[in-house]
Amino acid sequence: MTFDLSQTPHRRWNPLRGEWVLVSPHRTQRPWQGQTETTAAPVVAQYDPTCYLCPGNERAGGHHNPQYDATFVFENDFAALKPDIQAFKNDESNAGLIVAESESGICRVLCFSPRHDLTLAKMEVDDIRKVVDAWTQQLLDLGSRENIGYVQIFENRGAMMGASNPHPHGQIWASASVPDDPSKEQQQQLAHFTKNGKTLLSDYLALELKLAQRIVAENEHFVTLVPYWAVWPFEVIVISKRAVAGLDLLTEAERLGLAEMLKTVTSTYDKVFDVSFPYSMGLHGRPTDGEEHPEWHFHLHFYPPLLRSATVRKFMVGFELLGSPQRDITAESAAETLRTALKKIASRE
Repeated sequence: MTFDLSQTPHRRWNPLRGEWVLVSPHRTQRPWQGQTETTAAPVVAQYDPTCYLCPGNERAGGHHNPQYDATFVFENDFAALKPDIQAFKNDESNAGLIVAESESGICRVLCFSPRHDLTLAKMEVDDIRKVVDAWTQQLLDLGSRENIGYVQIFENRGAMMGASNPHPHGQIWASASVPDDPSKEQQQQLAHFTKNGKTLLSDYLALELKLAQRIVAENEHFVTLVPYWAVWPFEVIVISKRAVAGLDLLTEAERLGLAEMLKTVTSTYDKVFDVSFPYSMGLHGRPTDGEEHPEWHFHLHFYPPLLRSATVRKFMVGFELLGSPQRDITAESAAETLRTALKKIASRE
């Protein structure tokens, strides 16, 4: 008997994190009587005098933004990490059960554009390239510091993802230690590289390109696909075709290719339900400990919450919190939906 992954409950292995995800495709037939929301979006002006990210406006503590005309970076006024923290570590009774230690770091905000009404999906590729360049400069600056072990670049897009301001911006958190997710990816990638002599994502990407079931978009330097182990409904991973360990090692052509792919992914998302698609997006590269880390393969994660429509989202509750991640829509079905949305864009060009 053939096992039908599109109809039958099963588990899928995430080799990047060393975890399983439960897939329950038959549950897409269940009726929905859960939370819904209105989709009407307010009209957004190019400049908002009350926005603390717009050019020239005042931020918390009396700081004023310059009249910037491209990207703008500043120290986060409400930083989660601080640079000057006294060293501290405590293990109660040396039992390894009640343990705390100090964590220092630097948090910055990167405004993508002076225009309040834009998103990455609406920006021109040349302007997105400036964002990529700014990310690279920040990684080089922060990552070169002895007390920084990892630089996490990310964007929370939309109020649904907790964004406190609609102005196009992302964040950069540089921490002394390597956060949990990159740390798990470090372990998995190192084990694969040690065994096979090639990066985990090189081998994985080769398989995905051969199968061509979950590929969403491809250009000369990057591939976007719904990972086989995806948890979020329309989750994608953007993988560099060349096995490069970090953003700062990309060539000029690859940086442009990344900007083009960011435009493609975000504008495709907006076509799925014809709304400004919310997501959390992050860049993952090697730790900034001065080592080359040939096992690392640069990539980006997009985690969008929307499930059935612009008003129905996926919640991480119940079994997902207490057992393991779970999804209803298969990765293959999600990839087909995203490819259809991308065709809508191409048909209008």
